[in-house]
Amino acid sequence: MLSFLDAYSGYNQIRMYPPDEEATAFMTERSNFWYRVMPFGLKNAVATYQRLMDKIFNDLLGKTMEVYVDDMVVKSQKAEHHSTDLETVLAKVRKHDLRLNPDNCVFRVGGGKFLGFMITQRGIEANPDKCEAILGMRSSACVKEVQ
Repeated sequence: MLSFLDAYSGYNQIRMYPPDEEATAFMTERSNFWYRVMPFGLKNAVATYQRLMDKIFNDLLGKTMEVYVDDMVVKSQKAEHHSTDLETVLAKVRKHDLRLNPDNCVFRVGGGKFLGFMITQRGIEANPDKCEAILGMRSSACVKEVQ
């Protein structure tokens, strides 16, 4: 049994270290502003967010869940354990005040797309949509098309 979760505006959920807020300042005609949360585009934003997720879900990673940046999958061997596993993950999400995007969350399914791959009970498989695009490609007809 699988559940796929997606964090809403991932980086914007991380508060900036208060003394560093001033370093994100920008100016408009009316006033100066700075970010109180991590803005998209900072050099280490992805690494910082991944470290946060690893720290929050440290005891669950590799056992009942996997996390890659803002995408999460909760996995259970048996359907009867899935509710407990999901409850544990959601309790941590709530405790750390993370927000999930309800439009991109899917609960209690046998398989689905995760990071461009199909995750099923059999394991990781190629995404049929991506395979179809490659199989549907036509061969190059002349030297110019190859170039």
